[in-house]
Amino acid sequence: MSQYLLSVHMVEGEARGPATPEEMQGFMERVVALEDEMEATGTFVFSGRLTAPDAATVVRAGDGDMIMTDGPFAESKEHIGGFYIIDADDDEAALAWARKVVAAIGAPIEVRPFQATGRVRA
Repeated sequence: MSQYLLSVHMVEGEARGPATPEEMQGFMERVVALEDEMEATGTFVFSGRLTAPDAATVVRAGDGDMIMTDGPFAESKEHIGGFYIIDADDDEAALAWARKVVAAIGAPIEVRPFQATGRVRA
C-alpha cells in the first residue's frame, strides 16, 4: 500500500457564484459520503482545506539569515485549495479515488504518489 496526495486545484477569480443553501447542502452531502466511503475502505489518512494564497508566508535562506515574505511562493492564478492523503494499492486505485473526488467537488485533482523516505510512521 502506498500513500498518495490528491490535491484540489482552484483558479483564482474563476466564475463561481455564491452557492444557495440547497447547493451547499448537496455539496456537503457529497463530500461527507465520499469521506465516509474512504474511511470505510481504509483509504482515508487525512484531509485539509487551505486558506487563500495571500495568507501564506514564504521563508527563504539568504546570506546566512532567513528571509520571510508575505504571499504565495509563486504568483499564479491556480493554487492548491485543499487535499486528501490516501492509502491506495497502486496508481490506478488512486486515480479511481481522484475521479470520485472530482465528481463530489467539481474541481480538478492532481494525483501524486509519495516517494518512499525510508522512515516508518508510528
